[in-house]
Amino acid sequence: MLDHAAAEIECLPARRSTQMADAGPAGDNPRMDAVSSSPETKRVGWVGTGVMGASMCGHLLDAGYAVTVYSRTRERSEPLLARGAEWAESPAAAAAVSDVVFTMVGFPADVREVVLGPEGVLSAARPGTVLVDMTTSEPSLAQEIHAKAEARGVESVDAPVSGGDVGARNAALSIMVGGDPATVERIRPLFELLGKTIVHQGPPGAGQHAKMVNQILIATGMIGICEALLYAYRAGLDLETVLASVSGGAAGSWSLTNYAPRILKQDFEPGFFVEHFIKDMEIALSEARRLNLALPGLALAHELYLALRAQGGGRNGTQALILALARLSGVEWAASATRAG
Repeated sequence: MLDHAAAEIECLPARRSTQMADAGPAGDNPRMDAVSSSPETKRVGWVGTGVMGASMCGHLLDAGYAVTVYSRTRERSEPLLARGAEWAESPAAAAAVSDVVFTMVGFPADVREVVLGPEGVLSAARPGTVLVDMTTSEPSLAQEIHAKAEARGVESVDAPVSGGDVGARNAALSIMVGGDPATVERIRPLFELLGKTIVHQGPPGAGQHAKMVNQILIATGMIGICEALLYAYRAGLDLETVLASVSGGAAGSWSLTNYAPRILKQDFEPGFFVEHFIKDMEIALSEARRLNLALPGLALAHELYLALRAQGGGRNGTQALILALARLSGVEWAASATRAG
């Protein structure tokens, strides 16, 4: 393995080397000034191998990057270890041998622990390391991490994603990025291995704000999908037939295309956990209050998802909202979905 002090931070596969040449000066740090075009000379740390993180990390392995992983439960990382990843006993241990460290965990408190905690990434990251937090988290925390990282000579980017488990598996995520433009451009080749839409939204925290926009759109959209399916059922329509009509019209959406078929199959496995979505909505509602905004649609969605969690659905996927709404109308969705099939 390369000596960390001599390793460069540029994350440029060969086909990207000329494209990124104008990304801007790297400063006085020799690791930032050095340019390499081979994934084999780049060391990546990955913290968090859950529903989405495992697939995302796998794409970096497939591209030839040397990856060191950490997760709270080693068992979750075993498939990645079998494919060649190295194991770290802590986020700090992963950072100590990495040039770029990705974090993809559940809640802001988890981000704070794995980044700022005693055994967190920043406790061991060398000057010139780039930290990329892909967790959906608080904009203010992203700004705090950036400031503390900068004080240590470490660069920090917030880059939450949208696309769920399907987007993660297919490397088709939308990645919303906040941070220094030059840093974002240097690690763009890594982002391109994970997603199809990579947009720099602005300074630190801007990626998280953009993700809140995304979650606000999804929250009320999921209510519409579930209510529409309940209406179709009570009206006596064949659910698959009606979906064939509405999916191709003005009502069509990514959520309708990807989640409605799961609902019809009673597939409530998580592409994104209900409890994590509740966390996202609470961040968005908190930011809305700070901005003096009234968002009644988001507030309603939050209440409905709280009801779903209270009914035992916190570890289901977000499409399980149909169960809470069906209960309000006395509909046994398991029976209705079977009949519709």
